[in-house]
Amino acid sequence: MTDLAGKHALVTGGGSGIGASIAKTLARAGAQVMIAGRRKEALEQTAACAANMSAIVADVTDQDSIAKLYRYAETVHGAFDIVVANAGSAESAPAEQITPARWSKTLDVNLTGAFFSVKPALAGMRARGWGRIIFIASTAGLKGYAYVAAYVAAKHGVVGLARALAVETAKDGITVNAVCPGYTETPLLEQAVRRIALKTGRSEAEARHAVMASNPQGRIIAPQEIANVVLWLCAAESAAITGQAISVSGGETW
Repeated sequence: MTDLAGKHALVTGGGSGIGASIAKTLARAGAQVMIAGRRKEALEQTAACAANMSAIVADVTDQDSIAKLYRYAETVHGAFDIVVANAGSAESAPAEQITPARWSKTLDVNLTGAFFSVKPALAGMRARGWGRIIFIASTAGLKGYAYVAAYVAAKHGVVGLARALAVETAKDGITVNAVCPGYTETPLLEQAVRRIALKTGRSEAEARHAVMASNPQGRIIAPQEIANVVLWLCAAESAAITGQAISVSGGETW
């Protein structure tokens, strides 16, 4: 098992779903983990799962909020060695119905928030000669999906951001990668299934089956599968893996 003892990790959107699984996995590997998000109760429940996990309320779209998070983290456990930018959200609508405000909000959370989350860590990682930056993107960063144009655009941007930062930091002991999950068993998936059922007139069971059919393996991805990839990317043995968009989708994309 990867040993992350002595490493300090940040996981945004860490209160539930994929983020919570990642945080717990990194903690089990020995890292000191700080989870951040906007829902205090969910964060505290997840943080209570491990003695080496703590929680802080923060808004990834607000640079001042992120700066406060970093200042607090450094006084408690030191600089971050690992940053997992996981926070995100998605809403569906035909492209012609997306308002400027909704477009901006989607990009702010999924793309700009991802950049704000990792930017303050870069200088310190360079100075120490080691770092791991992992963006949780989506298969929506590798292909198109109908009715989520803003989300698809944002996640394509996240993949591009990862590739750009990987080139900038390639000689500094830092790796930067994007993990691109397919449909994963999370609260976001439950919302998507309800939306599909409502718009198509199918039952939620039928809508879920349709989602599963998009995966060549005929199933939904488990959050732990995403966490396992993140853990591997944090290992010393993965030092040559940088600038990659790793699809975890049962073969839906590659």
